[in-house]
Amino acid sequence: STMEETDREAVATAVQRVAGMLQRPDQLDKVEQYRRREARKKASVEARLKVQFNKPECCQVMSITLNLTGNEELRKNHLHIMFREVAGNHLIYIESKLCCKIFKSGLSHHQTQSVCFFFFFAFLSVPEIVRETQDLIERGELLQAHRKLMDLECSRDNLMYEQYRMDSKNTHDMNLIHTYFGDMQKLSEELAKQLWMVVQRSLVTVRRDPTLLVSVVRIIEREEKIDRRMLDRKKQTGFIPPGRPKKWKEKMFNILERTVSTRIEGTQADTRESDKMWLVRHLEIIRKYVLDDLLVAKTLLDQCFPTHYDIFNKLLNMYHQALSTRMQELAAEDLEANEIVSLLTWVLNTYKSTEMMGNSELSPEVDVNSLNPLISQNVVDQLLSKYMSTLTSNIIGWLRKALETDKKDWIKETEPEADQDGYYQTTLPAIVFQMFEQNLQVAAQINEDLKTKVLLLCLQQMNSFLTRYKDEAQLYKEEHLKNRQYPQCYVQYMIAVINNCQTFKESIISLKRKYLKIEMEDTLSSSHTSMDATLDIIAKEGCSSLLDEVFMDLEPHLNELMTKKWLMGSNAVGTICVTVEDYFNDFAKIKKPYKKTMTIEAHRRVVVEYIRAIMLKRISFKNAEERKEGAERMIKEAEQFRFLFKKLAAGSGEDTEGLCDIIEAIAEVIKLTDPSLLYLEVSTLVSKYPDIRDDHIAALLTVRGDASRDMKQTIIETLDQGPSQPNPNYVPIFKEITVPTLTVPKLLK
Repeated sequence: STMEETDREAVATAVQRVAGMLQRPDQLDKVEQYRRREARKKASVEARLKVQFNKPECCQVMSITLNLTGNEELRKNHLHIMFREVAGNHLIYIESKLCCKIFKSGLSHHQTQSVCFFFFFAFLSVPEIVRETQDLIERGELLQAHRKLMDLECSRDNLMYEQYRMDSKNTHDMNLIHTYFGDMQKLSEELAKQLWMVVQRSLVTVRRDPTLLVSVVRIIEREEKIDRRMLDRKKQTGFIPPGRPKKWKEKMFNILERTVSTRIEGTQADTRESDKMWLVRHLEIIRKYVLDDLLVAKTLLDQCFPTHYDIFNKLLNMYHQALSTRMQELAAEDLEANEIVSLLTWVLNTYKSTEMMGNSELSPEVDVNSLNPLISQNVVDQLLSKYMSTLTSNIIGWLRKALETDKKDWIKETEPEADQDGYYQTTLPAIVFQMFEQNLQVAAQINEDLKTKVLLLCLQQMNSFLTRYKDEAQLYKEEHLKNRQYPQCYVQYMIAVINNCQTFKESIISLKRKYLKIEMEDTLSSSHTSMDATLDIIAKEGCSSLLDEVFMDLEPHLNELMTKKWLMGSNAVGTICVTVEDYFNDFAKIKKPYKKTMTIEAHRRVVVEYIRAIMLKRISFKNAEERKEGAERMIKEAEQFRFLFKKLAAGSGEDTEGLCDIIEAIAEVIKLTDPSLLYLEVSTLVSKYPDIRDDHIAALLTVRGDASRDMKQTIIETLDQGPSQPNPNYVPIFKEITVPTLTVPKLLK
């Protein structure tokens, strides 16, 4: 425009003149002389201008223009700028010529006003104030910068208002004013940018430079007042300046909200791929940041804002909302079981605990009871449901893996570990129950209901697992029987399997005691009974398979009993006792309840096999001498067995007498010298052991060797009518013993 060109021309000429006056060092001494000379020239030009300004139309325009500037102080200021800050008398001279031109141009009164507005603000050097404001912004002197910006805006707004009042439809002139003050709009945006940077970092700034934050808040408050004033004027006049209302307070809260969201989202440093504990870390960083931020907001930030801003509660709501959004995002991810637990524990417990919102330093402003849930109950239920199904498949997998690992140990060439009491064991029960414990502790962090559900799940899976354990132990035994040299430590690992049953029983009781409420006991009683029964079967079958080992080794020696060789003085029973004792040195590593059962069972089986040997009719005594010798040997061997099993059962309180008595009672029948008393002796035997069958008696009389077929017949028939007087503690033993009827099977063997 002509105005800007004139401006530039005047300034350029002024600079050239001053430069020309100060080309040599000695000219510096004459600065005062030059200044006085320029002042005289300036006064002369001013006098000429005064003549023009005294004309009526000029006075009128000046009056309107000055009135538009708003207040007395500003008017003086603008006049001061007009006559003191122009670039030397060249500028005034050129501008005075322009002024004269305007007045001579014959414009209408209204047009003259419009041109004069521009003319007047050229004097005011808007660009100069803009530059100064820009410098202040760059230096961070935001309050002063804002003061100048307000002055500029006030001038522009009043000009526009005056223009609007004179001719509201003249958009051309309105746009001219708007364009002229265009740089001012950029200044406002630049200042706002600085304010928002401070707001974004308000929690840091408030610790380092609270005055800066207070300045920002004061600027926002000033703008809010101007907004209100402008909106009031709009109601009255319909006019509002461009860019109003600025709504900087609202923007400030929006920026705080975005900052809080970014702060929460930005705490996820890792992913599952880079760190399995990514979620735990993420949640812990959030907890720490939020607590720290809110403590700073309460103690420091609150003091930098007017009370009506209610800054702490606003921030508290922002954090709660941002957390809620973040937790919902996390809940929607494909979380693993442990991650679901971490999330739920944090959401349901940590958030309201003393480690976070329940922190005593946040009280009473933060009331945890009035905080809304971070995620809805529906989402919580979905997560719990997913957790339970994931946990179920995990537990099945863990149990299967644990059993596979344990089975690998069973074929090792080294003995299993022993516990502190010397009992063999494997790590299986410890691994299984440690896994259960971990999951129960985790579930307990969330709530009581989940803990109970997880316990039920663990015990339900334990039930299925024990059935597999039983099957595997059976397969282990079957594989061993194919080749008894392998595995090398079969006996020791079978003992460990038996002992594990006892450990499992104790662990189930302990787990229930620790994690199950008494009122829930009934819900588990049936599954507990079922597990105990399975464990008893595993232990019993294990003990039985170990005794099978013993008796497979005893077989050749048992086959010697009741033979000619035996009668002539074989040491079969001595070898039997040594072998049993040797095995029981290993069996000492079996835990008490099962060891006691083992000893009783071994004792019983030895006696059964001995009686079976008698019933096999491998020998038939030829005379009284042989009968006496055989019977005495039987009594002596019964005593050897009695001594052995007394020793093995030491301290177990087991009654081992009764079984060996049976051998002695049979020996008495064989030893008898008077055949007429045979019936009486046999009937005594039958009354004590009522499960003796006719074929047993027939076999016994055959071994005795002196009873005719008729005598056998008579004794057996008479016995059928006799009363029985068994010992109340007697456990039938003869029913297990079969008597061979023909010798054909023997031949086939």
